[in-house]
Amino acid sequence: MPTDPVAIHLWPLPYLDRLDARAAARIDLVVIHCTELPDLAMAREYGERILHPASQTGNSGHWYIDRDGSIHEFVNSERIAHHVRGFNAHSVGIELVNAGRYPDWLDSRHQAMDEPYPPAQIAALIGLLATLRQRLPNLRQIAGHEDLDTEQVPASDDATQTVARKRDPGPLFPWEHVLAAVPLQRLLHAPTNDSAPAHPR
Repeated sequence: MPTDPVAIHLWPLPYLDRLDARAAARIDLVVIHCTELPDLAMAREYGERILHPASQTGNSGHWYIDRDGSIHEFVNSERIAHHVRGFNAHSVGIELVNAGRYPDWLDSRHQAMDEPYPPAQIAALIGLLATLRQRLPNLRQIAGHEDLDTEQVPASDDATQTVARKRDPGPLFPWEHVLAAVPLQRLLHAPTNDSAPAHPR
């Protein structure tokens, strides 16, 4: 059944036109992230940073959902954003503003992901996912960033220990609630099949 489209604030990144274009039919996966930053302003600052000199682009999701439920589009779905290693070419990324492990992302003593996701933020996510299912004809799967990037890296405080490079959206993300509202198949630990360059994210 068609649903009313959600309100999306268009806020394109400065390098949007330098990101590779693609057909909507190519997209079959949506990846859920959290920013692991304190607020939307800092997430925007990080998104604008040029990290890939050859293309003069950076790392970002397509949509950012703030704690109040407002939705901001940094990259439209027709462009390939660098948001998850190995899956960028056929996926879109949604970032939820959440502190995560900030600012000690890789410190073995600070691996808790204990900020809850507010109801308004999750409601907006569900609305956005429903809208994307209508707009993207082949969207069938959903994953968390942590489901796809399972690399363990040396801890920043003790190189003899390892921690997860990515833990988002983390243990407080309400998977059952979201999947009950939007019928997508959760993809876990899938092999990469991305033909685009593997930009770290």
